[in-house]
Order: sequence, then structure tokens, then C-alpha cells
Amino acid sequence: MKSSERSFARRIDLTSLQLFVAVCELGSIGRAAEREFIAASAVSKRLSDLETAVDTALLYRHSRGVTLTPAGESLLHHARTVLFGLERMQGELSEYADGVRGHVRMHANISAIFQFLPEDLGAFAREHSQIKIDLQEHLSSDVLHAVQEGAADLGICNIGMASAGGSPALQSRPYRSDRLMLVVPSGHALSAQAAINFEEVLDWDIVGLHANSSISLAMRAAAAAAGRPLRQRIQVTGLDAMCRMIDNGLGVGLLPDRAFALMRGVGNLQAIPLTDAWAHRELRVVARDFEALPITARLLVEHLAPHPDPAPVNPAPDTKIQSPT
Repeated sequence: MKSSERSFARRIDLTSLQLFVAVCELGSIGRAAEREFIAASAVSKRLSDLETAVDTALLYRHSRGVTLTPAGESLLHHARTVLFGLERMQGELSEYADGVRGHVRMHANISAIFQFLPEDLGAFAREHSQIKIDLQEHLSSDVLHAVQEGAADLGICNIGMASAGGSPALQSRPYRSDRLMLVVPSGHALSAQAAINFEEVLDWDIVGLHANSSISLAMRAAAAAAGRPLRQRIQVTGLDAMCRMIDNGLGVGLLPDRAFALMRGVGNLQAIPLTDAWAHRELRVVARDFEALPITARLLVEHLAPHPDPAPVNPAPDTKIQSPT
């Protein structure tokens, strides 16, 4: 840290940041003082000191209360981030005091979370009860970015469509694999087919996930290669919502095979295997450097090593992937 950065950090007082956030949330110094059990004059003095520390006005003061200046808007965003980080730090440290011996921060895409991680993480938690796992769901590209930036120790995602054109390299190891299936309502015109090429699906409206999900990216790439438009009329955020939309005749959709097996109770649906090579997908564990991980994270990586499946797969060896810019 540069000397100027150290000097700035020393000028910022956490209590003043808390009071600043309270004033912003309530729009009034007086109401903030009442909520925080402090004199209004003391709040006003701390805000003035904060403006002196950052060398710019943060609030417009008027008879009805206060409003934020552009600089105040920026500080509010950063102050909330800092205070949230402190809350998480307090929570984690209190767990150490209660006997926890480590945390692993993990980000994963919806396919991994829905299909495989509940059982795998449940088994790990039973074997290592003193290790806590912080898991967040994100798109595959965001998983890679979080690992690269250090926001997550580990990531699990489909790297095929998410890793193009970035650097520096991340490390990856095989986790599980799945195959995309076309899901249609029972009795649909395509339901009698034993297998199908995705180009045939382009004649139909499609219910999909987020625009930047690995499945949506793969569909768009396949449609572009075929020189056909992708009629993705409806986008949802969950697999159950996708199945309900399909069941009610709003389109067809692509779903991983195991996810479809787990969703069989949602509607009267049928699944048809896709014949396209890209429909077979590999989920991989990613890290910046597996050897440099804390022992707790390395234990989890070992636990997540590929297991024999009823239909064996041949996972590729460890590879380098490029994180997104």
C-alpha cells in the first residue's frame, strides 16, 4: 500500500461511515441520530470530518433533510461494501470461536448446484463438520471472474463457452459431466423422436435461462453456425420455472439430463437427447493455483474428485483455462 493510501485509510473512521450510511438511508441527520442513539450535533460533526477527510462535499443540506452529492453516491456504495465485509468478518471469526477451523468460499453455476453439489457438499460437511462452506450461485463467466479476482477460493462451472479470450490462466480439474436434453411437453410434435439435432429445434419457440448462461451461449453459437435465428421468447432464472413454462405450452427448452431426472415431478414432460457434440458438457473445478490453496480448500478439492458413474466418462487431464476479462 502506498503512503498516500495508508494516509487516506487512517483518515476514514468506521463509526463515521456507519453514521453516513444511516443518514443516507433515512434522509435526515436528526432521524439518523435517533436511530443510532447519538446527538444530532455529534452526527453532523462526524459528517463534516468525513467530508474533510475525502476533501469533497458528500451531502446537500436543506430544510427537509439531506440528499447525496455525486461523490456521496459513490461513497455510499463503497461504505456499504466495507461495512458488509466487516459483518462477514465478524460472523466468520465468531464461528472460529465456536470451534470452526476453516472456511471455503465457492462459486458455482446452477447446473452444478442443482445436479451434484447438494450430495457432494453434504457428504463433505458430515466428514469435516468444522469446515464451513460459503457457496454462491453465479453464471459460469462470473464464477471464473470471481476466482480470478480472489472473491472465491474455488469455482465449479462449464468452461467451454465462458472462458474465451481472457488472461491470465486459471487452473482447472474435472468434476462431473452432463448431457443436454431437449425438453418438450408430452404429445409435442417432437416427442416421438429418439434423438434430435439442435438445428431442428430452431423451428420452435425456446424457453431459456439467463442470456449469459452457458446453455444460452451454446444455443446462440449453434444457431449462428446454422445461419438461423434463435427464437428464445422467454427467459427465466430457475430450472423449475423453465419446466413449468414448457409444460404450459410456451416453448421447448434445453436441460441437463440429471437435472431433468430430478425435475420429473414438474409437469408432464419428455426429454430427447441432443446429438450435437456440444451437448456433452464437462463441469470443472477451477482455482488460481490448487497447490497454493489453504488446506481446507484442498480437502474439498480432493473430495470433489470425479466419482465412477453408471455411464463412465473419460475426464480430460488438468488443463489451463483463460478467465474472462
